[in-house]
Amino acid sequence: MFEHNGATDGAAAADLDNSILIVDDDPGLVQVMGQILSEVGSLRFATNGQDALRLARESAPDLILLDAEMPGMSGFQLFEALRLAPELASVPVIFITSHGESDFEVSALEMGAVDFIVKPFRASLVRARVRTQLRVQQMAAKLSRIALTDSLTGVANRRQFDELLEREWRRCRRGGDPLSLLLVDVDHFKLYNELHGRASGDACLQRVADAVALLCRRPADFVARCGGDELMVLLPQTDRNGAWFVARAILDAVAALAIPHGKSPTHRDVTVSIGIACYDELSACWVSHGPELRRETSTHARCAASDMVLAADQALRLSKRVRRAQAAVCDVSSVGTQEPALAGAPAA
Repeated sequence: MFEHNGATDGAAAADLDNSILIVDDDPGLVQVMGQILSEVGSLRFATNGQDALRLARESAPDLILLDAEMPGMSGFQLFEALRLAPELASVPVIFITSHGESDFEVSALEMGAVDFIVKPFRASLVRARVRTQLRVQQMAAKLSRIALTDSLTGVANRRQFDELLEREWRRCRRGGDPLSLLLVDVDHFKLYNELHGRASGDACLQRVADAVALLCRRPADFVARCGGDELMVLLPQTDRNGAWFVARAILDAVAALAIPHGKSPTHRDVTVSIGIACYDELSACWVSHGPELRRETSTHARCAASDMVLAADQALRLSKRVRRAQAAVCDVSSVGTQEPALAGAPAA
């Protein structure tokens, strides 16, 4: 197995954003395929199923060209293994085989392959089919991003947030990691729209979202607009002290925008209030061991990902009720049973 980067000019270099994994037990055919596709994408090769599966898991390719007949793990067996891996299940696969019978082709397509190429093949046909599938994949990825992105602010939308929150909740419970959630609300936003107009309100939300996103730069941090003037910030592997730090930084960053708010009873400029939900070692429902060692209790069973949203909302309501332009925290295990705690707000 090896990698190949065959760009020869500017146009070809642009195509190298495409990642292609070629799997075949014949080194000669692998070399030929590398020459044919050298200007179509960034190529990686494997001559057996185990190495191919490892390479794919290390970095998911945009397309896999897979020999159906290999010793050991066959192409069909590798295909099934790829479909069982969540991060690889949607990667398109083109089967390559010396069998031209229609039944063989039907079997490959029914399994979920996107195309089927019979040996011996023409170089032009291989390039055309590969480029077609890469374009389809790019269009699908673009549509997926549009479906999961808030069109106004450019951050994720509520649908994507809900999916990620559920995954991160399960992961942190399984691995014994803390998790925090911030609910950020623009203070007196209705009054801002009434005075400055909806176009200015949209621009205000965009600037606030940009400021929040700039502060959440870790790969796992996640910012979403959950509707209206509210943003959610998911902070995996972050305890309540870390969440306090991020919340205070957001309060400072929004204040530094100095967006005039002529009708705010809180401040002359736009401010935000923040509700923080925390799941960490201080939580009554904290699970410190893996599933095989954990003993479920009634408290453990009660805590759920949805409680993080409820806790953040409860904390936000306290923040807004007391003074706004500040943050409050609520433990996930205390939803509805315990008053959230206030954090000190940055000086105005």
